[in-house]
Formats: sequence, structure tokens, C-alpha cells
Amino acid sequence: MMNKPTGHVKKLTCLMGLLLAVLVTGCSGGDGGGGAATGTSAPGTLAVSLTDAPACGYQAVYVTVSKVRVHRSQTADDNAAGWSEIVLSSPQKINLLDLNDPTQPNLALYSLGETSLPAGHYTQVRLVLVPNRGNNQPFNNSIVLEGQPQEQELDTPSAVQSGIKLVNEFDVPSGQRVDLLLDFDACHSIVQRGNGTYALKPVIKVIPYVLNGIAGYISPSVFPNQVNSNHVAVSAQVDGVVVRSTVPDPVTGRFLLARLVPGTFDVVITADNRGTRVITGVPVNDTTSITWVSTDAPPAPPITLASSSTGDIGGLVTLQSGTDEESVIIAGKQVLSGGRTVTVKSRVATVRTATPDLGDYEYTLTLLPTEAPSAGPYVTPLPIVFTLQTGAANTYTVQASSTGYITGSVPNLATGTVQNFNLSLAP
Repeated sequence: MMNKPTGHVKKLTCLMGLLLAVLVTGCSGGDGGGGAATGTSAPGTLAVSLTDAPACGYQAVYVTVSKVRVHRSQTADDNAAGWSEIVLSSPQKINLLDLNDPTQPNLALYSLGETSLPAGHYTQVRLVLVPNRGNNQPFNNSIVLEGQPQEQELDTPSAVQSGIKLVNEFDVPSGQRVDLLLDFDACHSIVQRGNGTYALKPVIKVIPYVLNGIAGYISPSVFPNQVNSNHVAVSAQVDGVVVRSTVPDPVTGRFLLARLVPGTFDVVITADNRGTRVITGVPVNDTTSITWVSTDAPPAPPITLASSSTGDIGGLVTLQSGTDEESVIIAGKQVLSGGRTVTVKSRVATVRTATPDLGDYEYTLTLLPTEAPSAGPYVTPLPIVFTLQTGAANTYTVQASSTGYITGSVPNLATGTVQNFNLSLAP
């Protein structure tokens, strides 16, 4: 691990919110029902925060939050007794993408307050959204595509309207504060239909709230005109699975992959029209440490990304016995020397509404680099030394996954050569 000058450390300790933090306030609506709190216990304090990972190809993603509900039983339905509710004083329409860079002055935090909650053990959290009012504008939940100023309605299924269910166990100790952080992945929560409409299929995880992570700098040369028009993204991955992602500040190039469970990660840096860079074996030693992989000056200068030509890979995915309501995630992966796998691009497949068959989806992974990625192991002292992975040049494995289905993949695809590949996933 490398120690950064004190001023920079203080700035980066503020980065932690990664996209949208909602500390919700309201009233307690009962003691929970699943295992009673001791009658003499003082209540604790529960704060719930909402954060987001970078979204794909959207200028804005709006959701309107009305309340958060918690219960001691993970099987409790909407009408069960024992719910405690954190009700916002008024519903809040929040652009998730305003909160996807924790280096900004607002720290990627949107505070709505906190509430008292009976001490005890809880197992279920529900985030309740306000539904849209038919086709009437303004929409409560909507998206704005890049380059198009108008909002488009984001359909919210009834299951979402009654509360997005998250099964997560936590304890509220007597007289103490508990912070929950909900990671709302906007990129993978939006399903585009073939008829041009969009639906919300929420992908949300409960992640650690404590301050730790992986920090560094990306060269300002990667950001034309000090904006992120190249869609620069940084992710922490384990065996090719993205566990956290963020966008750097386009002016300073700083990034922070925040709130990671201690362990070892591959840091993957991507951008449109640029080659991929990977730092392997980056340690996060505990819940309070920040590991630096680059700084803003020699001897460990900001990380650069070489220019690269690009190509696309597209095809079809069929969910056997499926409907058109599932979310299908497509990932383009590369295998580095030594067998290490990383994800370069991922997106949600589009529902093919023009076909009569249910469970048919199509996808196109665009702007995949054709040049070889470069990779280097984490070392201390810095800098990282990168080596071209020539064997991975323009060679991808496409993986399709959906909740409740067996993941499928096809290896050794080159961009431009496979545009009608059919992949079928069995339940």
C-alpha cells in the first residue's frame, strides 16, 4: 500500500458514497414481529443509503423513492404485521447518475435523514418507489438517453411498486446506529424492449458502508475536453465478476472503488476507443484501508490508456421457458496470460418484442477494443509495470446470464465475425 500526501487522503476519504446515498427518515411502525426486542432495550438508529454503479449509455436515470420498509422475517409479505417504515417527508425524485462519482463535492451523498428503530435482528429491506401515472408527465421514474433531452418513461412492475425486496440480515443494537448501503446498479437494472420502451428490473445489493477501497488517477488525456465522453470506467473484479465499479472525475482523473469487502481484486480500466488495462492482485487489507494503484505525479503517474480500434459482437439469447420480463446480462470477457479472466464490457440484452416467442433477446457489445489489453501485477512501491497480452488481442468470450437460468458462454470470438450467434439458457 502507498501513503498519499495528507491533503489528497483527506479528499479521498470523502469519496465514499459511490453514487447516491439516501439516509432516509420517518417513523417506526412496529417492533418487527420476528423475535421480540427486549422490553427494556433502548431503540437504535437505522440509516439507509442508496448508491449506484455507472450506467451504460444513459444521460440520466430517475427513480422516485417514497419510503423504506424493514422487517424481522425475510418471508413477510406486503400486508404482514410487524413492518417498520422509514417514510420520507415527501417522495424524492433522484437522478442516480448524479451520484456515481464519489470524488465530486457532494461526496455522492443525498441525505434524507435517519430514524429510530426498535433494537433487534432484521432480515428484510424493501425500497418503495412511487409508480408513474400512466403516460402522464412528469414521470416519477424515467431515463434520458445520451443526446436526447426528453425523459422517457421507465415502466415499474407491480412487484417494484410494492417495494423492491432485499433479503439481508442486520442487527440494530440498543442505543447504537446502523448504516445500510444499497447499491442500485442502474446499468443492469434497465431493460430495453424492441418496441423502444424501457422497464425497470432492479439489481440492488447491500454493500459495506465503511470507508476503504482502491484509489488512483487516470491520465487527463483520456478525457476529451475534461468530460467523460469516452465513458471511462474502473471496476474491481474477482475471477471476471465485477464487484464494484465507478467513473473517474473527468477533470482530475481521480477514482475510488469504495466499500469493498477485504480481499484481493483485479482493477480493470476501460474507455471507448482505448485499449484495456488491468492491475492484478490489488489487496484491500481491512475495512478502513485505501490501496493506491497510481498517483497524480511521478514516480507513480496517472494511468494512461493506449488508442485502439474497436469492433462489435452481437447475437441472440433465448431463455428456455422464459418470459419477456427477465433481465439478461451480456458480458464480453478476455483471458489474460496465466488464465486470468476479466470483463471488458457488459450490458443488458434487449427484449425482442417483434417476435411472437417469449424469452427472446438480442444484444450488441459495441466498441470492444481490438488491440491487445495490457496487464501488470500490483507492486509496492509503485508504479505498476504493464505488459501487452498479445494472446488476448481481439479475442473475447461472450457470457449470458439471467437469474434462475444456467449461465452460458461461447469463447474465442473476434469482433465483427459473430453477429447472429444464438445462445440458449436453460432454467
